[in-house]
Amino acid sequence: MAVQTTYDRPVAPARAPSPARRRRRRPTAWLFAGPAAALFALFFAYPLGASLLQSFTTEDAGTTHWVGLDQYRRMIDDPAFLESLFNTGIILVVQVPVMIGLALVLAVLLNQSWLRFRGTWRAVYFLPAVTTLVAYAVVFQVLLKTDGGLINQILGAVGIGQVDWLNSPTWARVSLIASLTWRWTGYNAVILLAGLQSIGKEQYEAAAIDGSGTLSTYARVILPQLRPVVLFCVITSTIGTLQLFDENYVLTRGGPDDATLTPVVYLYKVGFQQLDFGYAAAIAWVVVAIIAAVSALQYVAFGRERRR
Repeated sequence: MAVQTTYDRPVAPARAPSPARRRRRRPTAWLFAGPAAALFALFFAYPLGASLLQSFTTEDAGTTHWVGLDQYRRMIDDPAFLESLFNTGIILVVQVPVMIGLALVLAVLLNQSWLRFRGTWRAVYFLPAVTTLVAYAVVFQVLLKTDGGLINQILGAVGIGQVDWLNSPTWARVSLIASLTWRWTGYNAVILLAGLQSIGKEQYEAAAIDGSGTLSTYARVILPQLRPVVLFCVITSTIGTLQLFDENYVLTRGGPDDATLTPVVYLYKVGFQQLDFGYAAAIAWVVVAIIAAVSALQYVAFGRERRR
């Protein structure tokens, strides 16, 4: 005689809670969500709305005046703000692709089975990302000193003259890009490594059976599957570059001649040194709009390639 097990019994569908029961649950839900909602409204939503309103005002002798879009029109003719956008564009075009490329190569090397002490190497390359921003900027400041800096001492030992790393506009940009690449390459490499490890070994084995070489396997099989992770790294790196403040402020204070000035450093100078808070708020909202637009463009571009 066949015995019906509990696995054969039909499972009754879950019953939705009655309206009266949902009403009884509502105060309990607000009890838990209320403090978080109050903190969000107090420390995020209110400052956000206040800064937006402030971007349409100006202060004259302690009196606030409504000026509409004048603060935003002012940016169009502001050479310092335009210079900050130009500097950020250079960093985005040069530093971000170089950093993501190096991170990808590093991730592939760290993923090799023949590499000994892989855990140690991963920790070593991730270490710059957890170093204090100010500490790392000060270290680079000491390394790149014109007189007595370690880099210039090494260049002098091989017969190359001193380079004015932090006082020349061109070399100051190079120094900033190099320091940013040193700090964030390992961070992105660890993220890409996690993406590589999520790809099954059978993908590599199938490519090998088809006679595909190592470079061809990575170009035609692995990298297409890694595209969402690369997109994440590109978007977060872009947002970080557009919000750049600590590194260049400590390293060069935005100089020389505004060569390393970024929108956030300029915002800080306008708001907290010139006390022009209305204009600083307008700059902040333009930066937010640029970040949203660039991130959306990158997402659409990567998504279009993925659909092909």
